[in-house]
Amino acid sequence: MQFGIFSVSDVTTDPTTGRTPTEAERVKAMVAIALKAEEVGLDVFATGEHHNPPFVASSPTTMLGYIAARTEKLILSTSTTLITTNDPVKISEDFAMLQHLADGRVDLMMGRGNTGPVYPWFGQDIRQGIPLALENYNLLHRLWREDVVNWEGKFRTPLQGFTSTPRPLDEVPPFVWHGSIRSPEIAEQAAYYGDGFFHNNIFWPATHTKKLISLYRRRFEHYGHGKADQAIVGLGGQVFMRKNSQDAVREFRPYFDNAPVYGGGPSLEEFTRETPLTVGSPQEVIDRTLSFRDSFGHYQRQLFLMDHAGLPLKTVLEQLDLLGEEVVPVLRKEFAAGRPAHVPDAPTHASLLAAKRAGGSKDTGAGRA
Repeated sequence: MQFGIFSVSDVTTDPTTGRTPTEAERVKAMVAIALKAEEVGLDVFATGEHHNPPFVASSPTTMLGYIAARTEKLILSTSTTLITTNDPVKISEDFAMLQHLADGRVDLMMGRGNTGPVYPWFGQDIRQGIPLALENYNLLHRLWREDVVNWEGKFRTPLQGFTSTPRPLDEVPPFVWHGSIRSPEIAEQAAYYGDGFFHNNIFWPATHTKKLISLYRRRFEHYGHGKADQAIVGLGGQVFMRKNSQDAVREFRPYFDNAPVYGGGPSLEEFTRETPLTVGSPQEVIDRTLSFRDSFGHYQRQLFLMDHAGLPLKTVLEQLDLLGEEVVPVLRKEFAAGRPAHVPDAPTHASLLAAKRAGGSKDTGAGRA
C-alpha cells in the first residue's frame, strides 16, 4: 500500500490574514512539501497540471525533475497529466527523460482536467474530450513500447518511422494511472490496458465512487489481466488534523468557507458527512480512511490533498508531521492485516522490471498494444 500527497497548486488568499502568496512562493512551497513528504516517510508526491490562474503547476516534469534531484526514495507522480491537450509524443519524451533522471521513481496519472478553456488554448475541442483521451493514450502506449512507430489518427498529424527518445528506462514504461471522477469510458480504458484506475475521492459520496471502481474491476477481469480484486486502484482524500478534533474544525472552517472549490456550497459539516473530507483528530482520519477499504475493496494507493485553500506552508508541514508520525504507520499496519496474498502491491519501476526479467507475460500496466 502506497501513501502520499497530491497538490492542485492553487494560489489562494489566506482568509485569516488576507495575504496571497506569490507564484514564486507557491512553487517553492510545493517543493518544500515534497521534501517533507519524503522526510516523514510517505511514498508518493503528485502534482497536478493546470494552465490557468490561480494555479502554478503548468510544467509537472520540470518540477518533478527538480524534486528528483533532492530526494532518494519518493515516487514522483502527477495527479493529472492532460492527455487531451498535450501531444502524446511530448508526454512520451518528457516522462521517459524524467524516468532516467529519477532512476525510475516515476509514474503518472492521465486525465482530461476540469478546465474547459484549456482545450482551445491548445487547439482542441472540449466536445472531443473522450475521443481525444482514448486516441492520444493509444498512441502514447505504443510510443513507449515500439521502437519505431507508424501511426495515423484523427487528432494529430501522422507519424512515419518515428522513434521517441529517450527510450523508457530499462525498456520499462512508466506505470500509468487513469484518473476520473465521472467517466465510465476512462474506467474502461484503464481496464483494457491493465493500467491503474485512480478515483479522486474528494467531492463525491461513496456510492458514486463505488460504481466507477466496480466497473473498472469487472472490466479488468474481463480483459484477462487478473481477478477483479487484483485490479490496481488508487483513491484521493482530503484531511485536516489537529490533536483535538474541535481545534481542527475551528481552524479549518475559515479556509473551507472561503476556498474557491467549497465556498458558498454545503456547510463544512454537510461536506464532511457526504464526502470523504475528514476534519478532526488523527484517529478520526485513520478510521475514515480505513472505511474506504470496506466500500471499495483492497486498494493500492492513497493520496491526500493537504496544501490547498490558502493554508500557509507552516500549517501544511505540521499536517505532514501528523500524517507521517501518527496516521500512516497505523494505516500501513491495518491495511496489511487481512490483505489476501493474491492482491498485488502498486506497481513500481523495480517490480515491473523484475517481472520483465522473469519473462512474465502479464506486466500490469504494459497491457495491450
